[in-house]
Amino acid sequence: MDTSTVPQPQGARPRRPEPTTLVHTTRFHAARRPAAVAVICEGRTLTYGELHRVSNRMAHALRAAGLGEGDRVAYLGKESEHYYEALFACAKTGAVLVPVNWRLAAPEVSHILQDSGTRLLFLEDEFAPIVAAMPTRPPETVVPVGSITAWRAGHPDGETEFEATPDTPVAQLYTSGTTGLPKGVVLAHRSFFAIRDALASRGLDWIDWRQGDIALIGIPGFHVGGLWWATQNLNAGATIVALRAFAARQAVDLIRDLGITTACVVPAMLRMMLTEPGVGPRDFTTLRKTVYGGSPVSEALLEQSLAVLDCEFAQIYGLTETGNTAVCLPPAAHVPGSPLMRAAGRPYPGVRVKTIDGRGRELPPGAVGEVCLRTPARMVEYWGLPERTARTLVDGWIHTGDAGYLDEDGHVFIHDRIKDAILVAGENVYPAEIENVLERHPAVGEAVVIGVPDERWGERVHAFVVPAAGARPSRRDLHTFLVPRLAAFKLPADYEFTDHLPRNPSGKILRRELRDRYWRDSARQVN
Repeated sequence: MDTSTVPQPQGARPRRPEPTTLVHTTRFHAARRPAAVAVICEGRTLTYGELHRVSNRMAHALRAAGLGEGDRVAYLGKESEHYYEALFACAKTGAVLVPVNWRLAAPEVSHILQDSGTRLLFLEDEFAPIVAAMPTRPPETVVPVGSITAWRAGHPDGETEFEATPDTPVAQLYTSGTTGLPKGVVLAHRSFFAIRDALASRGLDWIDWRQGDIALIGIPGFHVGGLWWATQNLNAGATIVALRAFAARQAVDLIRDLGITTACVVPAMLRMMLTEPGVGPRDFTTLRKTVYGGSPVSEALLEQSLAVLDCEFAQIYGLTETGNTAVCLPPAAHVPGSPLMRAAGRPYPGVRVKTIDGRGRELPPGAVGEVCLRTPARMVEYWGLPERTARTLVDGWIHTGDAGYLDEDGHVFIHDRIKDAILVAGENVYPAEIENVLERHPAVGEAVVIGVPDERWGERVHAFVVPAAGARPSRRDLHTFLVPRLAAFKLPADYEFTDHLPRNPSGKILRRELRDRYWRDSARQVN
């Protein structure tokens, strides 16, 4: 059988059967709504009937190329309908899709292809020079993305014989690699269904996906947030609008012109859209819900977004290792001025959260420690790294490396990455706290805080500041602003003004790049 009934609260009307693995997704919707549009990209459309047939053909083509269950298939290219065809083809073959960050350099791409043992690579022509420059040989089979239609032609469009279970691996995503070599996080089909089922089991609409929705996919598919958001909407039979690469002006125009109803973005994308010239509330009238996460958001930016977009907002928190989101701040909690606006949220039904100290002991509410998450969407493993897997996945708990605390009601508050904590004369200082206050200053567009070496105190606080448009804040202005708002040991010792901050493709600040000049010659590396 390819469907199941999601458990319901007592007295609730039973839900209709729905897909339970990605093998079932296109089959389910193609049988019921074959003409409904599944994917829009650069004006091209692909219906559910077409997506089902072409992914079947591609699955048979993969089988004909000698690939089967457990084999790795990589995709190096920007977002397009072909990316989703490859995803479902891998699911129907039992192969594991390895999306590759197209902004990486040749040695980094080489590491991912070699580490994963990729046997077949779908490659866009634009990135062929990267593969050519790799220090290692490319996979045994390379299929140009522009030739996919011809490559799969001649293969049948009927069902494959492979049937996945919720625990069958289907994707292997590499962590951003801001420190050390990136690790391959293996995710099973359940990672793309568990949270949907958890919300449905309690009748919650913190995040919801509806037929008729048109969803913006702005986060790249090599990031778990982009892949997860796309699959949630496709599982629900919605239409996804895939951006080749995020561009703020294009995103705003698509929201307005296509009547987009839902979006999943990182805070940097919100900031970029809101600062586009001429953008205002009229551009977002069709949006009903915006889901955001992936990096800390300042209260000032969030309040501006609530006012301009004028729709429901839901914040999500999790890691690639947790199968994306494990904690959510639902729309009802998004009340300007509420203390909960600083929370990451609360766990979904069936997800557990705890904080622990350095010896692994669970901490009481209010005490800052490492946040640990237990979720049915959690990863299978780090590919080929059993020792690293054992350190991160302990008795079913994902140790996040994030520092935070729980309040009495179970809300999760994240301070920062534990490794990003700044130790000033024995006091832990968490950059996000300072950044949130700095960004309240009207002349500050964005702020990032790091620790730099200090002979007397061990470390001192150093702030990078991107001025707001047309503003020229001074060090004295910022210091005067912070003094009544922060403890003295948290105040930046210096400010560095810049017009941009380094980011990875998912929008996260590359703090390592900012730190390098200060720590490169130090005997002790803070990160």
